[in-house]
Amino acid sequence: MSNKTTLIDRRDADHGSLEIDAEAVNSKAARELYKKRTPIYPKISGGPFRTLKWGAMIVLLAIYYLTPLIRWDRGAGAPDQAVLVDFEGRRFYFFFIELWPQEVYFITGLLIMASVGIFLSSALFGRVWCGYACPQTVWTDLYIHVERWIEGDRNARIRLDKAPMSVDKARKKVTKHVLWILIAALTGGAWVFYFGDAPTLMRNIFTGQASAPVYLFIGILTFTTYALAGTMREQVCTYLCPWPRIQAAMTDRHALSVTYKVARGEPRAAHKKDASWEGRGDCIDCRQCVAVCPQGIDIRDGDQLECINCALCIDACDAVMEKVGRPKGLIAYDSYENVDRAKSGEKPVYRFARPRTILYAVVLVAVSAVMVYALLNRTMLSLDAMRDRSPPYVRLSDGSIRNGYMVRVINKEQRERTLELRVDGLPDAKITAMALPATTDGGLVVTARADNVTSMRIYVVSKAATERSNAIRFTLTEPTTGKTSERAAIFMAGDPR
Repeated sequence: MSNKTTLIDRRDADHGSLEIDAEAVNSKAARELYKKRTPIYPKISGGPFRTLKWGAMIVLLAIYYLTPLIRWDRGAGAPDQAVLVDFEGRRFYFFFIELWPQEVYFITGLLIMASVGIFLSSALFGRVWCGYACPQTVWTDLYIHVERWIEGDRNARIRLDKAPMSVDKARKKVTKHVLWILIAALTGGAWVFYFGDAPTLMRNIFTGQASAPVYLFIGILTFTTYALAGTMREQVCTYLCPWPRIQAAMTDRHALSVTYKVARGEPRAAHKKDASWEGRGDCIDCRQCVAVCPQGIDIRDGDQLECINCALCIDACDAVMEKVGRPKGLIAYDSYENVDRAKSGEKPVYRFARPRTILYAVVLVAVSAVMVYALLNRTMLSLDAMRDRSPPYVRLSDGSIRNGYMVRVINKEQRERTLELRVDGLPDAKITAMALPATTDGGLVVTARADNVTSMRIYVVSKAATERSNAIRFTLTEPTTGKTSERAAIFMAGDPR
């Protein structure tokens, strides 16, 4: 036997051991663990699902690119960008909503809602998110459209890639990649606009006055967009994205997904005009479903990891069925439960209300309700008080005890507010502070800056405090509206143990 063979699986007659040719193991074929990418040339298709994908792509790209340019008046001194992540000012703005760092739970709630929403949509309609709304799908679809616009449809692109290099081929390839890089740069530029005033940042970028991190992030996002949508494409969905593997836990046999109806389509065979359909299926093996698939798979092989449920194969198959005079729907959104029922001659059954869909819907509604309630009832005025730890207290010459506190007033409204600060819990407690006027009833007048944190040092003095640790309460009141905020604190009158 030749030593040039790949793997030699021969059993030792006496011991039953597996002998492997050493040279074969070290060969390139044996060491190759990753299949080289086969280029995919998806054909343009027409139909309702292709129209839906066009609409989704246009709307989502418009939202992404144009949202930073929308203005929203928040008053003097506040940014007027509708959606802005302001790291320097430690704020997140979304139209009329302004979130502070301590309100990060709203972001957590939004992420939970998004996750459960995808779970619910997957349990109902399979990977509909992947097929229409995933950024990888949207930008890949855009890149393929640019490629088709410059190089032609499927057959023209295949011929162009097989043709020897020429001036025309080089011109088309260079033009395509230049446009791809331009789209990628616009994508990176639009992303950084969410973190700074878009018109100002745009001007600084083109005049070379933007900071180094801005150019760095634009460069990183330009590279990743170009690489993922332009060169890797379906490999991202197959090898990089974890969702195809997670999806199996989100769906069941009743979930709708793009499905080839085996009972109707098989046995498949080519069909000639006016030929009988007796003894055969409706599939004419034209492979148009494969030609339009951006993942390059054959939906007739059943459920596959690579399928993103874009439904372009449905459009292609329906067009062929119409031409040959057969009913549409050979490939359609259906459940695998109904595929098996069709094989047995039973009627299809659609169960949208199932334990998992009900659970996802209840969780989504509950989290949404909590988010709305918290947003409608969020406090726009809060108070924080931190007692001085060193020294814990000071005994004055008249025998009274004084404690010092750092008080922070958080005013989340876009207006300056005049407030009154008082202390309760000790009958003779007096509150004092430098540069703060006193009220007639022993409080302090505090001016809280608009949309800001106002810090001040105050002192509480008391002779009546007899316990080592005494509970007190600071109360902040806005006289014009009656809104209040309270904060419990400790007044020390003895050495801590």
